[in-house]
Amino acid sequence: MTLNYYKEELKNTAASLAKAGKGILAVDESTKTIGKRLASINVENTEENRKAYRGLLFTTKGLGEYISGAILFEETLFQNHTDGESMVKKLEKLGVIPGIKVDKGLRPLSGGNDVETFCSGLDGLVERASDYYSQGARFAKWRAVLQITEDGCPSKLSIKENAWGLARYARSVQESGLVPIIEPEILMDGSHGINKTAAIQEEVIKEVYMACQLNGVYLEGSLLKPSMTVQGADSKEQNDPQKIAEMTIRTMERSVPASVPGIVFLSGGLGEEAASIYLNLMNKQIRKANWNVGFSYGRALQHSCLKEWNGNNDSAGQKALLARAQANSEASKGCYIAGSQPSSDEALFVAGYKY
Repeated sequence: MTLNYYKEELKNTAASLAKAGKGILAVDESTKTIGKRLASINVENTEENRKAYRGLLFTTKGLGEYISGAILFEETLFQNHTDGESMVKKLEKLGVIPGIKVDKGLRPLSGGNDVETFCSGLDGLVERASDYYSQGARFAKWRAVLQITEDGCPSKLSIKENAWGLARYARSVQESGLVPIIEPEILMDGSHGINKTAAIQEEVIKEVYMACQLNGVYLEGSLLKPSMTVQGADSKEQNDPQKIAEMTIRTMERSVPASVPGIVFLSGGLGEEAASIYLNLMNKQIRKANWNVGFSYGRALQHSCLKEWNGNNDSAGQKALLARAQANSEASKGCYIAGSQPSSDEALFVAGYKY
């Protein structure tokens, strides 16, 4: 098969994922990272416990009203629920499109600064993506990470290498029928101000789409997953949510092609309520392009859910998940009322976050 064979399907899948009022649940934590999450509630990191937790997410009645897709870790894509039915089938019953994390993690970037990385996993990707498609996945995710530092990061080398990797990945998975979510994350680490973030983010996203053009990526069959345009976590500068929303939309307008159907923001360490408030204000902005502005949240959707579940309380966990899913659904339509849904006010930022 070729990209041309899948073009219509890719366009339709991307449109379904970027449907107004819906967003993506990121459940693609690696085995090590989900272990940290489970440890926070004193649950052992075993396959049975991972299956139990993810199973409760995928059997939450009504989740499909707010969630269009779920990004899975490879283990979960090929896993059955405890009742014997596949996790993929559970999602399909909810009306949620299964997706898959396809990268193989971050590696040190030779020639770059000590903190700079590239994302690995291009070898054999077309073939792996084909297997994932056969298993029921219809979209993919690949996370590149860049960091702003006082000594010149991200370097030109880092920007070019990560942009090229994202474009190669996007073209590769499209060859196998998967919609690529293109994720150039700018970490919140650092003491820089919001204007610095905006300038770097514009440069990075423009480089990404230049690489996509060279690789023949079908933009109508793709999505962008950027971080929000915020000041560094250690910055003395304090910007209100309105300013962050305005700067984020301005950055997107300056760098994202109008042919991309949807932008699904990552939460990047923001707390649950803040992630909803920022998204809500973005959707109140008048935009020059018609992309759907939605969400692809992991911790900002699951944090309260995990705590309420606490290893054995499925109904409480599902209630908390639905509350945050509804909050972000409303935020993606610009009609969320702050505080109208229960949330944790716990800070979720982790310096140098990897998973």
